[in-house]
Amino acid sequence: MIIIAPFAQKLLNGKENPKNYPYWKELIGMIDEPILQVGVQGEKQLVDDFRKNLPIKELRKLLQECQTWIGVDSFFQHLGWDEGKKGVVLWGPSDPLIFGHPENVNLLKSRDFLSQNQFLWWEAVEYDPNRFVDSRTAFNAVKSIIAVEKSNEMILNA
Repeated sequence: MIIIAPFAQKLLNGKENPKNYPYWKELIGMIDEPILQVGVQGEKQLVDDFRKNLPIKELRKLLQECQTWIGVDSFFQHLGWDEGKKGVVLWGPSDPLIFGHPENVNLLKSRDFLSQNQFLWWEAVEYDPNRFVDSRTAFNAVKSIIAVEKSNEMILNA
């Protein structure tokens, strides 16, 4: 199972959060594994299995059970790090050198697309889908983590 955490916190001004990845539909279509979405009430459901408003204890349990996870710069990537579960973070305007964890696969299209001030409210940053890597790049990162996980399982079970 792969967990997706596709959305960053809703903005107070009601606009699209500039950290939200625009190519989920394409990415999900490439993945040949069961996918579970985690998030909060009111977020768009992208897959059949969408679990909303889970307590942290349940999210931690799911992280331990999954092969890997994919998300944006949000709470979930920090929880994955805390659980020691490597995942893929899809970066747009926020800087993985400030907010990321080097253990993850941090996919940033270009530092040219980073917000100039990383410590302002995200409401001041316009949403731009061109800031993000394409779905094929994200899929290849997910595939590589799954391959490593399967290889590790084979070694442990040998």
